[in-house]
Parts: sequence; structure tokens; C-alpha cells
Amino acid sequence: MSKKTGLIAVALVSAVIGLAGCAATSPSASAPSPAATSGHGFPAAGAGGSNARSGAAEGGAVGTVDSLSTPSFTLTTSAGQQVTVNEASSTTFLDGATSISASDLTTGETVLVLGTTSGTTITATQVIVQANDVGGSAASSAAGVVPFQRGAPSAAKQDGQIPANYTEGEGTIVSGAEADQATEAALAAYPGGVVDRVVKLSTGDYEVHYIGVNWPHHIFVDQTFQVVGAN
Repeated sequence: MSKKTGLIAVALVSAVIGLAGCAATSPSASAPSPAATSGHGFPAAGAGGSNARSGAAEGGAVGTVDSLSTPSFTLTTSAGQQVTVNEASSTTFLDGATSISASDLTTGETVLVLGTTSGTTITATQVIVQANDVGGSAASSAAGVVPFQRGAPSAAKQDGQIPANYTEGEGTIVSGAEADQATEAALAAYPGGVVDRVVKLSTGDYEVHYIGVNWPHHIFVDQTFQVVGAN
């Protein structure tokens, strides 16, 4: 072998070894990115958590109205998560069972918002004024909701009962009355976060996916829309 040929062979072997080392040490090759695995703080569409989705899904939030600017307003949940609510021509406004208009909303009121959720922005189908003590910080603390803190580890705990044979990622995203009722039940039991999708499991029960808090991430609702557990 000539000296020149030998040098070329050594260079090729070094390049192959270098590429193998990159494949072994690159974060993208060895582990999924945090955005693709957490999904519980502020997930990107199509990434993270169970039942990854490609777009917005139905959910909601409950909180105190901070500011009003037609056709939108902001609210803050009892766990300190700020939510932007966009109104549409089809959005209905209720004070209890009484129909009201968007102009009747005032800052400081507690409202339940149901609609299409994308991150912490909700395009509302319904905005329902609540009693001022509903979903407050006391209720959030009593339920054990852990406010979101960037970089803080999520709490590893479980309340109540998880459906038998539940596997994270299973189920089908639902909409309409099913999603609304499951969302309302979850928000009443664990106020403070944002429901960004509702998933129907093979058992007929529901997994309500929660973001904007460090715990819970999944709230389980049975077929009668009663909350049975959370983790």
C-alpha cells in the first residue's frame, strides 16, 4: 500500500468512528426532547404527553377575568396560569342559566370557559359566569393542585382510582357534550389548570389531559362524569 493510499484509509476509518460517536451521543438520537415528552407545561401542538395531537382540541379552564378587550379577554386560574380567551360570533354567554352578552362580563368575575384549546389560548364556545368562590385558590390547594413552575420536577403522586389497564397514550380524542361534561367535572375537582383535550378510553371512561400545572396531568372521569382519580 502506498503512503498516500494508507492516509486515505485512515481518514475514512476516522470519519466512520466519528459518525458513530455522534449517533451515540446526540440528544436527538439518544432521548426525546423535553417538549416531546412532558406536554404538561406548555406543549407544542402535536407533541408531548399522552394522545399527542396534530391540532387544537376541546377543553377549557376556570378563572378570574383580568382584562377585557373585545373580541377577547384574559383570565387567571387559581394556580396562577394566565389564559387568553378568544370570542367568536357563535360564543354563548351565560350567568348561571341566564343568557347574557359579552359586554356584561366584568373584571374580577369568575368564569368557566369551554371551547377549542390550543396551548393556553381558548376559542370559546361557552363562557359561564360562576359564583366567586368557585375554583378559587383555596379549592385548588385543597385538591392538591401544584402550580406550574418552569424547571421544577412534576409531582409523582396518584389520587383515587386509575381505570384498570390504563396505558398513557391510548384512547380517542372526543368533542361536543362528552368533552364539555368531562372538562367541567375535572375543573370542578382540580381547579387551576387548563384542559387541552379529553380522551375516551376503551372502558368508556375519560382521561382529561391537564396543562399549566405541575400536578395533576391526567384526571380520570367515569361514564357518569364523576371524577374517580388523577395522576
